[in-house]
Amino acid sequence: MIAGKIIEAKNVSKWYGAFRALTDINLTVRGGERIVICGPSGSGKSTLIRCFNRLEAHQEGRITVNGIILHNKMRNVADVRKNVGMVFQHFNLFPHMTVLKNCMAAPMWIKGMPEVEARKIALKFLERVRIPEQANKYPAQLSGGQQQRVAIARSLCMEPAVMLFDEPTSSLDPEMVAEVLETMTGLARDGMTMVCVTHEMGFARAVADRVIFMDQGQIIEEGAPHDFFTSPRHERTRLFLSQILSH
Repeated sequence: MIAGKIIEAKNVSKWYGAFRALTDINLTVRGGERIVICGPSGSGKSTLIRCFNRLEAHQEGRITVNGIILHNKMRNVADVRKNVGMVFQHFNLFPHMTVLKNCMAAPMWIKGMPEVEARKIALKFLERVRIPEQANKYPAQLSGGQQQRVAIARSLCMEPAVMLFDEPTSSLDPEMVAEVLETMTGLARDGMTMVCVTHEMGFARAVADRVIFMDQGQIIEEGAPHDFFTSPRHERTRLFLSQILSH
């Protein structure tokens, strides 16, 4: 069941100096939708989703996240980030803290949650990503795939309205990719609203409601997975797919 708008980008543009990173982006993400964004390196995919939780600032257009308009003078960035979970290429876990403490930190620091409640939620989501037995270990004692699942659990502990994934498997060894994708697929099956930047086309076929192709800072094509993969309309999309699916 697709619910109301969680993210809405209207005519969004961004640049770094003379370089135009995003040009006239229009995208709506509704509750329960699973969207995969793909495209060549440097096409603006990561920049776009980083704008959705104000890790990057856009210069033109309007972005609204869970009813909050993002703009240069906003003072409620923390309110936006409470509702937007983000999982990066690199795990960004606190190395001096146990897995459990990593997951408890944001609910306690940002939401002011009591320690007992934060621990309960942390254990719940470590169970959800199937690594509760790692709770008292430190990140360095875990494999890359396990660390990424901790990063996912940590984001889930804030109980966000939407999860953003920025190429979450790109720094993993091939044998670890499957366990992270399986975790993400489980979240999708549970109805989590997700925007995923990824080159994992099998995941896109299986999970996405829409696949979006970006190139040179623009959305070139979007559609349902079946249409996107079997009958792409644009030559740039066809070239990208022929290259990525041949590997």
